[in-house]
Amino acid sequence: MAVKNSDMYYAYSNNEGIKEKGEYGGVVTTIMKHLLESNVVDGIVAVKEGFDLYDAVPCLITDPEEVIKTAGSIHCGTVNLASFIYKYLDGCRDMKIAVTCKPCDAMSIRELMKKGKIIEDNVIMIGVNCGGTLPPVPTMQMIRDVYELDPSDVIKEEIAKGKLIMETAEGEKGFGIEDLEEDGMGRRENCQRCDLKIPSNADLALGNWGVIGPLAGKATFVEVFSDKGADILNDVIEADLIAVEEPLEKGIAIRDKINNFMLSASAKKKEADYAGTSGDIIEVFKEYEDEFSKCMKCYGCREACPLCFCDDCCLEAEGPEWVPGGYTPAAPFFHLTRMVHMVDSCTNCGQCTEVCPCEIPVAKVWSTVNNKIRDVYGYLPGFDNGEPIPFTEHKPKDNWK
Repeated sequence: MAVKNSDMYYAYSNNEGIKEKGEYGGVVTTIMKHLLESNVVDGIVAVKEGFDLYDAVPCLITDPEEVIKTAGSIHCGTVNLASFIYKYLDGCRDMKIAVTCKPCDAMSIRELMKKGKIIEDNVIMIGVNCGGTLPPVPTMQMIRDVYELDPSDVIKEEIAKGKLIMETAEGEKGFGIEDLEEDGMGRRENCQRCDLKIPSNADLALGNWGVIGPLAGKATFVEVFSDKGADILNDVIEADLIAVEEPLEKGIAIRDKINNFMLSASAKKKEADYAGTSGDIIEVFKEYEDEFSKCMKCYGCREACPLCFCDDCCLEAEGPEWVPGGYTPAAPFFHLTRMVHMVDSCTNCGQCTEVCPCEIPVAKVWSTVNNKIRDVYGYLPGFDNGEPIPFTEHKPKDNWK
């Protein structure tokens, strides 16, 4: 068979050990192991379980036998792997990797590729569907208080049929995710706003949504989004490492329904978050003036942001035109300068809010402004749409403010 761009399959590993350890047929792990064994890549970038299920550790693996350590989902894995690739692997200038990526990882990686900070030809993106990730410490507290379970007993979490389900050896327990999030629990706030659930900007997108019939729970739904992805999947199939079947039409429809349900929920969250905000971008900052007044200029948001990559930050340059040496910039000036640098490419990954010690909703502000940018320019971060158009060459609409 010849796999083509846009093909869809149900797939599962022919390796029983991987199938047992991995989720939904172990396809991601099988692909990654094959890419290393066949020397297509020099390493695999993924997350593995650290101290426990709530501790996701980014890692680079070069031994095919170690790939199995990354099998399975860690829904409390809130790291953005774009930063790991750019900062610690020098943007893959001297090595080839395959990376397991959530949609926000893929968006951030694509943005860094456009800016020449990650070398596109040296990266293979194996995308995984994502309904959202969970903040580790609050999630453990939620499991104790709401689910009345010991967090250490939880072996798996899943969002299904509108519920956040916790699975233990004794069975499953679920609560409506909308109810949990109305009470300030559940997924991270930026995940609730996210409008990309199936990573169509990766080379392959994999997940369990839409797998029905005899293979339900035993296989992965795979969709091909690039010629590179088609070649990889074809090689794995020809090597008899995975088995594939045509997806059921009803399964395809169910996958679309799940995706659309989540996107609808995201749209409602965005509408609520942006309600009452100004159409003028600068005015948005004034509306959040009290929040930004809490800023202690620790630079945590700058350091965590995968798209804030200047080697020499202008805010630390000496001289009266910026900030005198030894001083820190005023809060609005600091954040306004960051906005000029990266707001056109903000991917709503939430890393900035995650690290802010003053609990400023930085990601919410960036998301608000970035969506106004999209309204004006019709620009979606993380997508090339053929030849990428530099942001400065986009033509603004008449309603630009």
